Amino acid sequence: MSKKKTKVTLGLCVKNSEKTISFVMSSLLSQDYPLGLMELVVVDGYSKDGTISIIRDSLRGSKLSTTFLYENEGLGYARQLIVDNAAGDYIIWVDSDTVFPSDFVSKQVKFMDENPKVGIGRAMYGLLRGLNSVAFLENMPFVVESLRTDRAVPLGICGTEGAIFRVAAIKQAGGFDVHIRGACEDIDLAKRILSRGWLAKATSAVFYEICKESWKALFNQYVWWGRGGHYLFHKIRDSRMPFEMSPVGGFIAGILRFPYAFQLSKKKILLLLPFHYALKRVAYCYGFTKAHINGYGHDTSR
Repeated sequence: MSKKKTKVTLGLCVKNSEKTISFVMSSLLSQDYPLGLMELVVVDGYSKDGTISIIRDSLRGSKLSTTFLYENEGLGYARQLIVDNAAGDYIIWVDSDTVFPSDFVSKQVKFMDENPKVGIGRAMYGLLRGLNSVAFLENMPFVVESLRTDRAVPLGICGTEGAIFRVAAIKQAGGFDVHIRGACEDIDLAKRILSRGWLAKATSAVFYEICKESWKALFNQYVWWGRGGHYLFHKIRDSRMPFEMSPVGGFIAGILRFPYAFQLSKKKILLLLPFHYALKRVAYCYGFTKAHINGYGHDTSR
């Protein structure tokens, strides 16, 4: 009897994620999708904490087919490793801070099977309970964007987080840019996928992000994204990007998202949303400027 072909690959890129990875693994192992049609490919950036031990412990006794790979070249290289080793028709990208409901994989795969012209299926952000103020302010705007997105998904939110990518579309677009060591490797690929006629659509699946709970951690995260954004800016030369990612652009974005966010939650802390956005963009610009000074092609941080 021939072995069934793996339908979907769960692609998990991790590095020093011991604080959140157990929640991620628990959600993966609770999926209602058939294990025989699913595989997990883990790419670790040589974590110095207990990340890999936690993953291996979580998998003990599980029949989920799992491959472990290691790299020290950056996120673009790590994601391409998953593409090169994926046996599935689709890749569901798993970050070290994303949690999936038990029906997540089933919904994502079903959507892609029913929509052969879609290269990227973008799930909706859900709002976790019990968030502190910082995490709530970070999480809520993404929930708003998900609810306001109709069927077509704009490039700016075509990232890998909470998304399923068609492997054929990835390969047709040339795969990930392995020279991108920091962030924005997903937006770079998405742009090339869409330019080749594939569609990006919103799906009915929901996922949750474990957001940073301190201003310092959030600031550092956006500094990192700013470094990746610098590389992307020099590559695609999008003239709108400097303003959109500036503190002024961030403040305006916070104002525009406030009414709908407040309507959803009725929480007065959302009055801080424009300032929250502006702070993130200050961090982004700092990372962007630092990358410019150091040379945007030589960022080794992650």
